[in-house]
Amino acid sequence: YMLEIACFDKESAIIAAKAGADRIEFCAGLDVGGITPSLQDFLELKKEIAIPIFVMIRTRGGNFCYNNEEFQLMKNQLLEFKKEGADGFVFGILDEKSEVNLAQNKELVALAEGLPCTFHRAFDRVNHYQKSLEEVISCGFKTILTSGTKFNVTEGKEILKNLVELANNRIDILCGGGLRSFNITEIKNYTQAKSFHSSGILNGKMPDFDEIVSLKSQL
Repeated sequence: YMLEIACFDKESAIIAAKAGADRIEFCAGLDVGGITPSLQDFLELKKEIAIPIFVMIRTRGGNFCYNNEEFQLMKNQLLEFKKEGADGFVFGILDEKSEVNLAQNKELVALAEGLPCTFHRAFDRVNHYQKSLEEVISCGFKTILTSGTKFNVTEGKEILKNLVELANNRIDILCGGGLRSFNITEIKNYTQAKSFHSSGILNGKMPDFDEIVSLKSQL
């Protein structure tokens, strides 16, 4: 089992690593659900922790449909972080009809040159999750971060279970969205997923050390 912690600053990531997280999803912009972090913060973090750091590539909050200028910026950001030693990337691009944007996603996955890419919770906005699952696999992603297209993992647990079955080990279904120590065992047992994602934040803006320890201990 794998526990990824979403961290919105360097301090959070250090807490998460010390508490036993297996991987960090590193971003900025907690209030908008995560955007690309600063390269400087990433470089400083790399010196402090040894676990894999997956970097969010997202130029702004809001929807997941990007114009040419924004897409160019995303490509530049990915290349910059790749050069500086990112272990993987987290992004997800939809078109104006809320379908997976095949061309743009494939282009970013190709730029990652084999570094694993996670299609983030833009997946929870798609119209047909079965069709979108196949499209995300075809783009070359290794993981889908999803709450089962619902507001959180508890509401989405039936679809999460279905996604795990449909994925059939072709892609990793990373359950995240309202995942905490009080519901992780139920979600794990119900969905049969192997990978879990949480911010570990109970109140305020920082992850809770004991909460992450508790999440990890249940896997």
